[in-house]
Amino acid sequence: MDKTSDEPPTSAVLLDNCHFSQVVFNNVQKFYVPGGDITCQYTLTQNMVPRGKDWVGIFRVGWKTTREYYTFMWAPLPSDTHSDTNSGAGAQHQIQFKAYYLPKDDEYYQFCYVDQDGVVRGASVPFQFRAETEDDILVVTTQGEVEELELQNKNLHEENEELKASCASLQQQNINLQEELKKTQELQNNVESLRSNIEKLELELNSLRKENKHLKEQDDCRGAELLQLKEQIQNVSSDKDRLASRLRAALEHMDQLQSQVLNYEKEVENLSRVNHDKTEQLEGLKEENRRLRVSRTQENPRDENDALLRRLPRAGEGSSSSSVPQAPGPAPEGVLLFGNPYCAAGANLGAGAANVASLRQCPMCNEVFPEDTGTSQYEAHVQSHLLQCPHCSQTFDKSNKQVFDDHLLCHGLE
Repeated sequence: MDKTSDEPPTSAVLLDNCHFSQVVFNNVQKFYVPGGDITCQYTLTQNMVPRGKDWVGIFRVGWKTTREYYTFMWAPLPSDTHSDTNSGAGAQHQIQFKAYYLPKDDEYYQFCYVDQDGVVRGASVPFQFRAETEDDILVVTTQGEVEELELQNKNLHEENEELKASCASLQQQNINLQEELKKTQELQNNVESLRSNIEKLELELNSLRKENKHLKEQDDCRGAELLQLKEQIQNVSSDKDRLASRLRAALEHMDQLQSQVLNYEKEVENLSRVNHDKTEQLEGLKEENRRLRVSRTQENPRDENDALLRRLPRAGEGSSSSSVPQAPGPAPEGVLLFGNPYCAAGANLGAGAANVASLRQCPMCNEVFPEDTGTSQYEAHVQSHLLQCPHCSQTFDKSNKQVFDDHLLCHGLE
């Protein structure tokens, strides 16, 4: 069988985890002649179940993992094998390795059966690849040589024990050195960390120094500002004292004004009473004037009527010689009060009575207005003698302007 190009499944499984008894190699020679093909025969036990990726490799004695194979061949499945037994446990299988792929040195090798998981299931006894010599046919040693070999073996065993002890000591030293190296690395890491922290702290220190310098400059500026503020406070204090004195003077003046206002209020109250009394007097005078006007208008027609009655007889006598018919006799006094409609004198009497009744007289200045004077003109004349309050519509005589002003002041104080 030729070597396939596929790589076999291997693993880093240690020898302690292998099961060498599940595959038994048969008829393994102590040495094989180089340049010829060799046949490997093996038997599967009942605990071994072959699979498609199982393989048989040639390993140099002293190998540690299945990756250290020299050459290999795929192990045939039981149904594909050519042996005396058909298949299954107990059947003998064989694989032929071509001479081209075999080792060329005289080191010791062995066959190993490896399953598709990379686990060794069986291993053969060691063998060599070398030519057959006469020394290999028969080796005869004497008893002395045997004892010498045993002594060498004993010495080698003791030396091996010493080497094992030395190896253990060296391993312990190695462990200690590794621990020390680990501690050294940790210390170095700590040193690096401390250096980094120191650099950061130095940067922070420089930053704090700059900030401190800046704060000192600000402190100097604040000191100057504080001096200015103190001067301003002193100025404000002096202004406060000056304003306080002015405030006291203003309060005193306000007290004086309040006392004056009280006096003015009392005076205004007195003037209001006087104004009220005068207003009542004015209303009484107006009423009395109205009554006098009414009585005057009633008395004047009577006096004129009496005078006319006295003149009527004389007028009748003077006109008796004329051709004008005689007028009837004088009527009673009560009838002639309104005039005789058949004589001019009677007409004049009625006209005189109407003129007297239509006359108007100003109650303030006693000015008499003719009958053709309008009511609005008469009222405007009377209103010209009065002052009217814009707040309460109360009227005052113009001659009493001080009373009017005091009245307005009272409204301003309300």
